[in-house]
Amino acid sequence: MVKVASWGRLAAEPHYLQPLLRQHMDALRLPPGNRGLAHGLGRSYGDVGLNPGGTLWTTTHLDRFVSWDDKTGVLTCEAGVSLGDIQDLFIPRGWMLPVVPGTRFVTVGGAIANDVHGKNHHRQGSFGDHVHEVRLLRTDGEVLQCGPALRNDWFAATVGGLGLTGVITHATLALQRVQGPWLEAQNMAYAGLDEFFSLADASVAGWEHTVAWIDCLSGRKARGIFMRANPASGTEGKVPTDRRFTLAYTPPVSPINRFSLGALNAAYFHLNRRNTERRMHYTAFFHPLDRLQGWNLMYGPKGFYQYQCVIPRQWGKDALQTILREIRSSGEGSFLSVLKTFGDRTAPGMLSFAQPGVTLALDFPNHGDATQRLFTRLDSIVQHAGGRLYPAKDARMPRSVFEAGFPKLQEFMQYRDPGISSAFSRRTMGS
Repeated sequence: MVKVASWGRLAAEPHYLQPLLRQHMDALRLPPGNRGLAHGLGRSYGDVGLNPGGTLWTTTHLDRFVSWDDKTGVLTCEAGVSLGDIQDLFIPRGWMLPVVPGTRFVTVGGAIANDVHGKNHHRQGSFGDHVHEVRLLRTDGEVLQCGPALRNDWFAATVGGLGLTGVITHATLALQRVQGPWLEAQNMAYAGLDEFFSLADASVAGWEHTVAWIDCLSGRKARGIFMRANPASGTEGKVPTDRRFTLAYTPPVSPINRFSLGALNAAYFHLNRRNTERRMHYTAFFHPLDRLQGWNLMYGPKGFYQYQCVIPRQWGKDALQTILREIRSSGEGSFLSVLKTFGDRTAPGMLSFAQPGVTLALDFPNHGDATQRLFTRLDSIVQHAGGRLYPAKDARMPRSVFEAGFPKLQEFMQYRDPGISSAFSRRTMGS
């Protein structure tokens, strides 16, 4: 067995690792009494991609492109192909993925299983909105093809289904036309949630991508930087070097603490507070953290949690103010604090995270009981406002919070594969 940790590095626990190879795609192999789970590039923050004591079918060997239609932009590929590989191959041909999350190191199978979203949810919805078909391999050997127009119920269970309905082996995706890899981007400082919502609302009609950083320690005014961008015309521009920096070791104590956070947040705000317009490469706008390999190590040996919630818009401002007040009073804090509004599109999956409203994502160093007590208070605020937490990022959500946030959970349960389990499913679904 091999110890495997999630991206949050809270714990490394033993798993049976079994590479899923093409010659095995007619059956999933399991030791007697064992259950399995598909595992891609390991970028889930919490335990949705872990199966301690069980099997992980690693999918990264399933990296072939199967078919491509240059007229329609429809791509069929194996599930272990990364989103970065798709972008690298197809953007020079004038096509790109319509939805990407904050890192390019995500497999197609993982993007579907977690129904990831990007900075353009108000325009394009989530990843599952652009999936035409999925091939699903069940542990009993059954192979299912499903999509919006074929076994829609299975498709709705599998998109955002956290890998629990079977192993996704292939997917057919719709890419969108682009002229090149460039974006015309603007940065604007804002002071207070009213100003944030005004900028977000004013940007819906005219801007493809919107997102904001928020200083979660800045008091009632909640200052931050609002960023928005549109695809640029033309293909000319200075392509950034592929130079990446690597955090090569885990510091014995996390430098992200209550004493350094205030200074870090203030420095980031003042460095970016001038309103600017510039032409940016898409990787710099979509995936800024990808340039620092192993950035998750900076939280030290105890690891970190990411807490991401979405709150219906009518309660969004009040709930966010209460959340920020709780964070300030707790002495905890986050540097990577992201704020964004979702559009009104109905999510394609029964357990899809994205819903109309406003979403806040924050990273917290693991300070044990103190961090857990803060999360309990934040859970209460989110529940009271009718919101939900993001399973792809979660490592500690109580079962009651999960059940309250996902009203289609019981409908979903009938599609689960009994041979598949995860640490997340055992914690939130009982098996």
